[in-house]
Amino acid sequence: MLKTKRSIPARLAAAAFWLALWQWAAVAVGQEVFPVSPRRALAALDRQRPTADFWARVAFSSGRIVLGFALGCACSAALAVAARLSRTVGLLLDPVMQLVKATPVASFVILALVWVRGRELSILISFLMAVPVLYGALCTGIASADAQLLEMARVFRIPAGRRLRAIWLPAVLPAFREGCRTALGLCWKSGVAAEVIGLPDGSIGDALYRAKITLSTADLFAWTLVIICLSAAFERAFLALLGLAVRRACGAMPGQEGEA
Repeated sequence: MLKTKRSIPARLAAAAFWLALWQWAAVAVGQEVFPVSPRRALAALDRQRPTADFWARVAFSSGRIVLGFALGCACSAALAVAARLSRTVGLLLDPVMQLVKATPVASFVILALVWVRGRELSILISFLMAVPVLYGALCTGIASADAQLLEMARVFRIPAGRRLRAIWLPAVLPAFREGCRTALGLCWKSGVAAEVIGLPDGSIGDALYRAKITLSTADLFAWTLVIICLSAAFERAFLALLGLAVRRACGAMPGQEGEA
């Protein structure tokens, strides 16, 4: 915790440096179309923030992207357990996961538009982006479980619940935590990108597209800042809840005490 507190001034200084560089670039170019200055971007955000339309768009996109991520968590956990129980299942899933990871988001979006409506598109795309990352993280965590402890638990016939708390959760949850950190960022980027292509009414992606075609660069930067803040906020909130669940399930694990 002490390390985190000491790092706050350094982080603020780094943020101030990049904001100053952004301001200098805007002044040097001298064209407000691009790049817009930080002051104008924040003014555009402050102008939109009190409106009902702003919060409706935030709720629309956030709900669908978080739902896609949650479905990805559940599906990847089920698939990882199935791969652990059956080597054949693991062999069959590996090429599918590699294919999903390698396929561009735009290709998924265009193909998905054939089967789903634009309003549900970000759910599907977020789900597809989350599954391979979380599946890989869970498989890594499962494989890292101590084989000797598992054998001892089998010999002494320790109940499944105690095995889960004492062996499986300490092995799986650190890897799952890191997987979630990566997957959440991917879900937000790909989910909003899907909205920009699918253009569902009342979404953040739709607002980005409207700002682009009207050359409202200040609004474009303002919505981009909103996406970044939402992604960071949801990541911190989810990881905090996950850390709380870990501590309640199996006690604090090494390395977590000092994490924010």
